[in-house]
Amino acid sequence: MKKSFRNKFLRFAIVCLVLLVIAGGILVGMMLSDPHDNRILEGVSIGGLDVGGMTRAEAADALRSAALETVLVQDLTVSLPNQTLQLSPSQLDMELQVHEAVAAAFRVGRREDATVYDLGLLPYLTMNRDAIRAQLQTYADTYDTELTQPTYRMEGTLPNLSTEQDMAGIQCQSLQITLGLPTAHLDVDSAFFDVLVEYDNAIADCEDGTYGIRVEVPLSAQPDLPDMEAIHEEFAIPAVDDSLDMQTYGFVHGSYGYGFNIPAAKLTVNRAEYGETVSVSMECFKPDIMGDNAYFRDVLGSCETKHNTNENRNNNLRLLCEALDGLILQPGEDFSYNESVGERTSERGYLPAPAYSGDRLVDAVGGGVCQGSSTLYNCVLLADLEVTNRLCHGGTVSYLPLGLDATVNWGTTDFCFRNSANFPIKIWAEVSGGYVRMKILGTDEKDYYVKMEARSYDDGDVIYATSYKCKYDKETNELISREKEAHSTYYKSVG
Repeated sequence: MKKSFRNKFLRFAIVCLVLLVIAGGILVGMMLSDPHDNRILEGVSIGGLDVGGMTRAEAADALRSAALETVLVQDLTVSLPNQTLQLSPSQLDMELQVHEAVAAAFRVGRREDATVYDLGLLPYLTMNRDAIRAQLQTYADTYDTELTQPTYRMEGTLPNLSTEQDMAGIQCQSLQITLGLPTAHLDVDSAFFDVLVEYDNAIADCEDGTYGIRVEVPLSAQPDLPDMEAIHEEFAIPAVDDSLDMQTYGFVHGSYGYGFNIPAAKLTVNRAEYGETVSVSMECFKPDIMGDNAYFRDVLGSCETKHNTNENRNNNLRLLCEALDGLILQPGEDFSYNESVGERTSERGYLPAPAYSGDRLVDAVGGGVCQGSSTLYNCVLLADLEVTNRLCHGGTVSYLPLGLDATVNWGTTDFCFRNSANFPIKIWAEVSGGYVRMKILGTDEKDYYVKMEARSYDDGDVIYATSYKCKYDKETNELISREKEAHSTYYKSVG
């Protein structure tokens, strides 16, 4: 019986040995017959990692090492409107089946059903896919929106806008604008598919810094943009100029304008996100006419006279205009040209230039200042103010019609007038563009305007001229009155 058992065991051992020899022979035959030296074919990659030419052991080490530096440790960033999701490998319990991936890579080119050289990583990644879908669904539940239109409201208290106070540091209101929401819906299935596609090439994307996806949420309907012009019109308050009461001759305070900068507000709104609330500050704006300027809003009379090219004379004209410019006369106040301009001396910058001395033309320091007095005289006539002292030149002048000039001389001859209006007046004077230009600014109370006429006749050695003040109705332009203003005598013999 023992002999029979030994015989059976011996036969079994011989069969096993034969089978091992056969299997080893087949394996050796396969190895000897593999034209690729038992290595993965060139050009084969797994998840973007090139494993071509490697043995399976080498490929496994390379894949494991790369995965431990990339997909198994780095978060996948999913960028969505208003939020970014971070898919952490640890939270997803992610693992990589290295040997299965390498085996699939080795089969490429060796089996008809394994012909794709760029193997994706996804089939060999195990993870909690439900957790990925849950995060996407939570986003959809939170951020999916239905169409709403923008709203706005004013916050704060309207300040006192009277020009009686200084608005520096005044707290203004703010306009709160909430932008509308679009109709938007995240396709969770499509986003989930995009995430899985990114995992397929994760190793290569991690290594080149592009590991992440942006998921667009299409808008099926968009809200209107706030109409900033219409909103401004609703809340804006126009400025009101300071003015004068024509009955009591008193000062009337106006008010600051109120509103916001429309272009700046549009820029703020355009930069905001859907549903975001932005703040637009209200501002105060000065009226065009404030304070003393309320008295000087009208041009009561203006005149310009052309000057010549004598530089000394023009220097004197500039000095006298600087002296007169901005001078204010209160109601009833008298004006003296000589007192206002002052003595024309070389110490004050005046230069010698031709000037009349009686009926003689001589060089004198300050020559030319009579052109200033004559120009101002015409402004006074047109403003219909009371002339209290005026004399003509001894000889004719070229810059004004005969009868409309006014000569001056320090210490002997002056040009004077009185502010006969009910409000203050101001003189504006300059030399520019080859002209002496002057204006009398004030508050126009008249229902008429003035034009001057001058007639002259030659009587041999003397020329006589008479000026007339003509008043015309502002509405109809009809002549109301024509009155003699002044009589002038000019001598031809000057020198």
